[in-house]
Amino acid sequence: MRAIQSVAIIGAGNMGSGIAQKSAQERFDVQMVDREQQWVDRGHQIIADFLDEALERRIFRPADVETIKGRITGVVGTGNIDPETDLVTEAVFEDFAIKQEVFATLDEICAEHTILATNTSSLSVDALAEATGRPDRFIGLHWFYHPAKNRLIEVIPATTTSAKTLAAVEQYCKTMGKVVIVCKDRPGFVVNRFFVPWLNEACMLLEEGIGTTAQIDSVACDAFRIGLGPFALMNLTGPPIALHSTDYLAEQLATPRYASTSSLRALVKLGGMWEIGPETDCDEASARLIRQRLLGQVFTVAAQIVDEGICSMEDVDRGAKVGLRWSRGPFEIANSIGVVQAVGMARSYADEAALELPDWFAERDSPFEFSYVDVEIDGGIATVRLNRPETMNALNVVLVGQLGDAIDELNGREDISTIVLEGAGKAFVAGADVKFFVDKIRQDSFQEVYDFTAHGHEVLNAIESSPKTTIALVTGLALGGGLELALACDYRVGTQRTQIRFPETSIGIYPGLGGTQRTVRICGIEAARFAVLAGSFMDARTASALGLLTHLVESPGIPNTVSDLVSAGKPSERYPGRPADASNPVASFAASFYSDDNMTAIASGGTPPGFEVDDPDVARQLKSLSRAAPLALQAASALLDQAVATGEDLGAGLQLELDGLEGIFGTADALEGLSALIEGRRPDYRGN
Repeated sequence: MRAIQSVAIIGAGNMGSGIAQKSAQERFDVQMVDREQQWVDRGHQIIADFLDEALERRIFRPADVETIKGRITGVVGTGNIDPETDLVTEAVFEDFAIKQEVFATLDEICAEHTILATNTSSLSVDALAEATGRPDRFIGLHWFYHPAKNRLIEVIPATTTSAKTLAAVEQYCKTMGKVVIVCKDRPGFVVNRFFVPWLNEACMLLEEGIGTTAQIDSVACDAFRIGLGPFALMNLTGPPIALHSTDYLAEQLATPRYASTSSLRALVKLGGMWEIGPETDCDEASARLIRQRLLGQVFTVAAQIVDEGICSMEDVDRGAKVGLRWSRGPFEIANSIGVVQAVGMARSYADEAALELPDWFAERDSPFEFSYVDVEIDGGIATVRLNRPETMNALNVVLVGQLGDAIDELNGREDISTIVLEGAGKAFVAGADVKFFVDKIRQDSFQEVYDFTAHGHEVLNAIESSPKTTIALVTGLALGGGLELALACDYRVGTQRTQIRFPETSIGIYPGLGGTQRTVRICGIEAARFAVLAGSFMDARTASALGLLTHLVESPGIPNTVSDLVSAGKPSERYPGRPADASNPVASFAASFYSDDNMTAIASGGTPPGFEVDDPDVARQLKSLSRAAPLALQAASALLDQAVATGEDLGAGLQLELDGLEGIFGTADALEGLSALIEGRRPDYRGN
């Protein structure tokens, strides 16, 4: 598979410039193309405005902004793009004839390897693929606005799209930290299939006089736990978009219920916006009807999506949470209100709307169960994807249990040589589910905390002792338990997007899934103290120098690196006990600052002899240490020392971590630190 490194975007409007900007942010070489120089210039200005905003919010540094801009080349005329471009995405008007014309030109000028993609929210990907000369290298991409901010992307392979094309485009999307939903080519794909009729149903409720725009929005916000109701959302995106989308779905799905209401048509004709007054209260009977209609519509269409094999239940929920920023997806909402009640709402709506409710949903009377671990097997390589990106793949009881089951099954298969772990979205794993810890502490249910952690140890030990070669693709954030999961693998492959950290001491606890033990054995006691005690954020280069990453590559090089590691097999030296590059400035600083001789001074909150408090590196460490929970620091430091004392007996060190759990989770500081993280405030530690 040829990796995608260079991309071209046809169309420099709001969407096209956003795709270009996001691609450039993630280190791709970008051409932004439009018919005239003025439109190309406008695209550059749109990008500049967004980057200036990011600069003001300190998301980027000035040098970052200039680098991003430098990766984007303006091109006038589709015929003038570089023929060797790896991926060309058109982002022009939703007009089949115009898109067909663009692809005809691209077919003529692009090299054989070039993949063509359409950014569409409505047109048939299969039909467009047939209109090109390379249907095997054609794919649909539904970006959500704004492409640089919204993390969701729907990837729609045509029936002719090759497996290599799909894999290359998926890797491109993952490199940009996107949450990827691969779905069938059906009208509306996933999100718009249930979201557009939801908007239209709100318009119907308005026309029927069941509620005002403000009342319907208020009930919708409460029922779906969202910030904006359907009318406010239509005002935000523009009523014409809602009109076009509803009519399209009504036509393509032959569903008159989805046809735009007269009120929406009149509003668009006048060029107006919905008037949303301040009065949101309505009588309970009306509120109940609004709630039942809107929920029933979503349940019905979500069930149809799954029944038609467009995507899974999990992906429907994921689309709602990531793409629309709902707090829960349709199937999660059904579980929360009770499946029997949800089915009743769906039956009522389906009957009224003359829609078919799939039997598998209509006959359901028990909660839906979700899978958050996906396993794909190809040529002896099993890729295990932690697929809970809406929570940054945070480890909870269900996810750890499903991961353990997957690892046990793969370990027992003779046809598998390698297990690759990866996270969906922009994170590998962003730690454990902190709310679980807080809830259990407040319920005085420490045993559940212990059982969860002990099971986590079992799963990581199954990875550690696996007869298979194990590879963690740490291509995004790996925090706390996520980093500990990666450290249990034979190899840890990172990219420039990799960021790792042990944040535990700053939230009142210590790394409890092997972080105090494997880290010492990988990079030595001093570097481990740097990583664990101060909770230092480490970029990819630092992580590589310390040995916490075994391989640092550019994103397009990941497939080849994995292939090389599969051929190499298990490493000869898993725990070197020293940094991979002792000359690295961070490794050198850690070796001197966190030496055994200095630990007494550090433990007492002082500055070690020979170090100046105004030295930036020293100041950063002292500041981080001062913000950590004192008891957590003490416990973590002792466990790091025990890692040295237990030496090659990793099991003994891991048991010490488990033995100390009750002591640390029983402190007031642990509850304070964990609670403060959830509440978004700085903790107030008292050392008790």
